Amino acid sequence: MNKRYDPVHPLMKFLLLLLIATTTLGAADPVELKLWADGAPGQMLPHSKATEDFIRTKAGKSTLTDIHEPTITVYRPEKSNGTSIIVAPGGAYIFLSAVHEGTQVCEWLNTLGITGILLKYRTPTRDEAAPHEKPVQDAAKAIALVREHAKEWSLDPNRVGLLGFSAGGNLLAHIACDRPAASALPNFGVMIYGGGFMDSKEPTKFKDGFTVPADAPPMFIACAHDDGQNPIASTLLYLEYKRHNIPCELHLFTEGGHGFGMRDNKQPINHWPIRCAEWMESMNYWSREGKIDQAIQKTAKELNPALKSLLRIDSGVEVKQLHEIAALINNARQHGQMVEVARLQKEYDELMVHLEQMGNDHPPLVRETREELMRLKREMLELEAERAQLLKPQAKP
Repeated sequence: MNKRYDPVHPLMKFLLLLLIATTTLGAADPVELKLWADGAPGQMLPHSKATEDFIRTKAGKSTLTDIHEPTITVYRPEKSNGTSIIVAPGGAYIFLSAVHEGTQVCEWLNTLGITGILLKYRTPTRDEAAPHEKPVQDAAKAIALVREHAKEWSLDPNRVGLLGFSAGGNLLAHIACDRPAASALPNFGVMIYGGGFMDSKEPTKFKDGFTVPADAPPMFIACAHDDGQNPIASTLLYLEYKRHNIPCELHLFTEGGHGFGMRDNKQPINHWPIRCAEWMESMNYWSREGKIDQAIQKTAKELNPALKSLLRIDSGVEVKQLHEIAALINNARQHGQMVEVARLQKEYDELMVHLEQMGNDHPPLVRETREELMRLKREMLELEAERAQLLKPQAKP
């Protein structure tokens, strides 16, 4: 072997093993399911002129409306921690802001190891006497459906949350509190600039019939001070939770307005996902250990292209052979066949040398790619060390 490459040999071995281990990584593609197999109950009203005008002037390219067949779309992380959160976008019960209050939220949840589930509830319902009624039915059905598939999706049926923005927050308030037509309830809620459950004549009081029961689910609430009456609604909801001694966390930010969702407007309120993640961690809905696992997997995925470039492994045949030999070695060791272990180990080492030589034959690739590999390896080691430190206090004596 060429000696000038000897210092990198342990790195190459580490990375090749890592490449084998991560060839099967990858989150499943989102899956969409209808909520009501026989069609949603009730009739949808035709659009009023006010609703038509609202859609015409307010709806954007990423908004959805005229949803008569509600669905859920399941975004599964690469490694689930068992928690799932149903995401209900806002849109005044006329349309759904399905990206910055929907798909982007599910993708963020995935980074925490949480399964994000986008709820496309029925719209528009703004012209109905109780605009929230059909969306609440859809949310309850979604919760029941998630629990029904909990085992299949590696989820805990007792850690199903509901996260609502604006009208989605109003939906959350109704399903968690006064519960009209709610056949299933979330285990916890996240309300972002929700409201609409206050008395229009006396905005410091709840609407008639709206109450917070003693068994309401734990809640995280975030809102901006300059968001109309919504900070009052958020504060009163928190005070009722406090009166019942139900876990609740409230964040009111000076500026931020309404409808920011996952957008970064360079304002303090844009940190609500961080505060929310901290709250969920304190409530044991996710762990920082799981977050680190996700970061390790992400870094491992970044290693693969650089490693393949360095080794020129276009077909992956040699790596597949390494994987197969490693499995044979483990099997032989378990059965005490040490002579076979030695033979297979020699074959494994020879193939490893061959793979490294493939990298040596392409010197123009070596310097930049190896620097990137070294950086990624350091990042991996740091993440592993952080994970080990987190696990240390949890270890049993």
